[in-house]
Amino acid sequence: MESECDQIRSGAQASLHGILVADFSRVLAGPLAAMFLGDLGATVIKVERPGTGDDSRAWGPPYVGSMSTYFTSANRNKRSVTIDLADPADVRLARTLATRADIMIENFLPGKLAQFDLDPASLHRDNPGLVYCSISGFGGGEAAFAPGYDFVVQAVGGLMSVTGQPGGEPTKVGVPVVDVLTGLHATIGILAALRERDRSGLGQHVEVNLLSSSISSLVNQGAGYINGTGTPVAMGNRHPSVAPYETLRAKDGPLALAVGNDRQFRALANALEMPELALDHRFRTNPDRVTHRDELAVQLESALKMDTAANWARRLQEAGLACGTVNDIAGALALATRLGLNPVASFPASAQTPPISTLANPLRLDRTPVRYERPPPALGADSKAIRGWLESDHTELSDWDVPTGT
Repeated sequence: MESECDQIRSGAQASLHGILVADFSRVLAGPLAAMFLGDLGATVIKVERPGTGDDSRAWGPPYVGSMSTYFTSANRNKRSVTIDLADPADVRLARTLATRADIMIENFLPGKLAQFDLDPASLHRDNPGLVYCSISGFGGGEAAFAPGYDFVVQAVGGLMSVTGQPGGEPTKVGVPVVDVLTGLHATIGILAALRERDRSGLGQHVEVNLLSSSISSLVNQGAGYINGTGTPVAMGNRHPSVAPYETLRAKDGPLALAVGNDRQFRALANALEMPELALDHRFRTNPDRVTHRDELAVQLESALKMDTAANWARRLQEAGLACGTVNDIAGALALATRLGLNPVASFPASAQTPPISTLANPLRLDRTPVRYERPPPALGADSKAIRGWLESDHTELSDWDVPTGT
């Protein structure tokens, strides 16, 4: 089968080839959305403040060379230009970029860009086909001017209340998951608007906010609450509606085990050489097991303590059950590599950046694979070329094929 690299070399055109993205966003949700579009072949121009650039450039350690790894996580496949919105001449360049773009992404406080005629209404007069995506913390209403940071939104959005140990302090997820989800929602909205533009020729304003993304991520927990079953609470690694669906102690450490139906539970009981568990009235059906989950855990751990988590994972997987050891990040990457999933995309050193590795895009497209063509850029790496293009009369992307850093 032809590999992704072979497809690229043979001239397979990327899904978003010819699409220009003006990325006026910073930190994570917006930059992630722009990076996903860049992975799919769009040309992404990242607009940054002179001197400091994206806030996340300073969010370290750790660093790769002088660049924070936080910044590298969301900014591959982009060109960087510095533009000062306090300078009227630079504002004109910013407007030129927006009027030439197919997509604009921004996460300024709502209404802020109207000062520079960079708001949707102003830009649509000159560029009616523009897909304009605004990302905010709390939408454009009463809390429009409240800055949105993932940690705070996890707190006020309910996610922390169902994360952590029972009776313990509410706990955030270990990564900025709300920013990641919001970036994905933004990408979905942008692609939907781009597809509709194919029919109508018109762009539209796409709006997403961190609070709505956080609340939508509550899925089953939120559905239980709004349908009158009470307020969910933190349950550690347990599932509110399925058992066993938790971590259980094996001989040397925890084993993650997820049993989704009664047939699987019978298979588990047989694999543990405890077939009587499937006949016990306390454990016969999933509602029974949820009711008696503490007693069930005692029974299961009495068997699991006889062997290591890794050995049990292997045996139970062979029995068709979903289970695994609790890996750290190194273990997770090693597993994905062993399974042929290629979890890391690496870039060699360039004149402006050291060798940089990023986590790979999880999409697999058999005809138009994702691409890793540009490392995360140094601040203003492409300013000269981009400014020259914006000041020229050559408006098409086909008129501009500039290597990074020139």
